[in-house]
Amino acid sequence: MKIDARLDTSLTAVAGDVRAIEEIGFDGAWNTENRADPFLSLTLACEHSERLALGPSVAIAFARTPMTVAYPSWDLQRFSEGRLILGLGSQIRPHVARRFSMPWSEPADRMREFVLALRAIWRTWATGERLEHRGRFYEHTLMAPAFTPPANPSGPPPVFLAAVGPRMLRVAAEVADGLFVHPFCTEAYLRDVIVPEVTAHRPADAAPLQIALSPFVALDESDVEAVRRQISFYGSTPAYRRVLELHGQGDLQTELHRMSKEGRWDDMPALVDDDLLHAMCAVGSPGEAARTLRARYGGVADRLRLNRPGDTPPPPTHFAELVDLLRR
Repeated sequence: MKIDARLDTSLTAVAGDVRAIEEIGFDGAWNTENRADPFLSLTLACEHSERLALGPSVAIAFARTPMTVAYPSWDLQRFSEGRLILGLGSQIRPHVARRFSMPWSEPADRMREFVLALRAIWRTWATGERLEHRGRFYEHTLMAPAFTPPANPSGPPPVFLAAVGPRMLRVAAEVADGLFVHPFCTEAYLRDVIVPEVTAHRPADAAPLQIALSPFVALDESDVEAVRRQISFYGSTPAYRRVLELHGQGDLQTELHRMSKEGRWDDMPALVDDDLLHAMCAVGSPGEAARTLRARYGGVADRLRLNRPGDTPPPPTHFAELVDLLRR
């Protein structure tokens, strides 16, 4: 099981952070597209590291087209000498339609085609064959030599998809190399819903789907409060209701959603009780957190990104002892 770190998207911080992450002994580092483009900071991360797997967890696919994703990911894969893992997610309708002003429809089917179109573009660049992708959502049929990037000795990067619900989980199993499990997840949802779904729909001739988790970790009280706030934010989203319903807390989603519409963000964390907090978060000392993470995800996860949310996340050294204990 690989142990990964959260990578800041700040262009002024990323070089120092990624060097520290590599020195501590993490295997990879992932940024998130929220307040900045993820690909810019990954360029610096590639330059200032030597062995880390790097990527976005996730870049918003539907804010782009397959071609606008193909170019930066191809370049980063070549620049990093094969260390990129391309993480893509759909986001939700309001953000895609109202923040990015992009079309939204049938997200699972659109994501399936997005990945297939992306692979068709990469295949054309690698082999020189004619670009011929004609689908319901995307059409890519023009690629002249003047617009073809240099060869990539490492080949295209693996593609991981973020998924929560059964339809997107099915798409990830069918067309992706890996699955980014949303942080708003519990061991029960992972083992009872996610694993059976992707196992049932993984093609028999495909390599096993890699499962990458981003579990919350709280080593002190400030971590606990940051995690409680993040759980309340995610819990207000209707798309994540099924996780709460599995734990008999579906009504909590209704209440959090109502409060978010009223702008009562600061009041929402108080509704996240300790049972839900501990179901989604490894809480305690580094030793206690290491035991919790091993017990919950050992034998299931291929990668773990230690996740302490917040606008100002702690430095990479915050998890240094935990990384060492997980290594043992």
